[in-house]
Amino acid sequence: MRIGRIGDLEGNVGWAALNPETGCARWILGAFSEWAVLASKGKLSEKNLSAEQLQAASFTLLAPIEPGARIFGVGLNYLEHLKKLGSEAPPHPLSYLKPDSAMVGHREDVLYPAVTEQLDYEIELVAVVARELANVQFPSSCLLGYTVGNDVSARDAGQALGRLDLFTQKAMDRTTPVGPWIETADGVGGVGQPELHLMMTVNGQVRQQGNTRDMIFSVDEILNYLDARCVLRPGDLVFTGSTSGVGLETGTFLKPGDLMEARIERIGVLSNSIAARRQLSCYRKQGALGAPGRSFESEI
Repeated sequence: MRIGRIGDLEGNVGWAALNPETGCARWILGAFSEWAVLASKGKLSEKNLSAEQLQAASFTLLAPIEPGARIFGVGLNYLEHLKKLGSEAPPHPLSYLKPDSAMVGHREDVLYPAVTEQLDYEIELVAVVARELANVQFPSSCLLGYTVGNDVSARDAGQALGRLDLFTQKAMDRTTPVGPWIETADGVGGVGQPELHLMMTVNGQVRQQGNTRDMIFSVDEILNYLDARCVLRPGDLVFTGSTSGVGLETGTFLKPGDLMEARIERIGVLSNSIAARRQLSCYRKQGALGAPGRSFESEI
């Protein structure tokens, strides 16, 4: 089942069941936590849906994020990617949080922040939580399903500090596309580790290819790791890591005007362009790194 977050011509916003054949949509009634578990099993009934059917031209797809949900990320999760960077598999997942202001939807522009000159793409499978994980053998049984993510990163973040700066690298406003919709768990193999082909193209050129079967830490392991530290709630998103082929490996970074298309088997294609690079004038006044009088350019 395909589920999207949409906005109609009258300004209404909410979740809807999408018909992949006709492009039409029907509003899903009730709170996310009430219907998400049913939807994960493809069991939404007529009583969960509005009688009204929206035609494709009458609504817009939004980033599929429940208001108030948290966005978690996990890095270093594909061995081939690590090998190309001269690194080894970590003993446990490396995780971080993103603010909701970092997120953009399908066909929305990604900002090019002033504080980076090395903006990079990263296709990722994103898990969407339907219910809390308490007392379950397989945490993936608690998922609504999966969507496509592009964890756009500032690779030069932290150069001036001489150490990793995940805040600048991963949390910048309007730099993380997600969407275009959620494919429920039953549509991508059900409970357990998905085996889905991933591909990222930039301006039509293939940059990344891989399969989610090659994750170092499975979806179940990632969910367990996060939940042990921060109890996962209905609606939370979990980015599960990116495969090889990123610009950090090749030195080929994104430029304004570039078109990124992130494709994941059985889910769909997430398409976003890079907007014009922001100017540094405001950072020169305030100090890009938080120190008065110090510009970003003088630090890298």
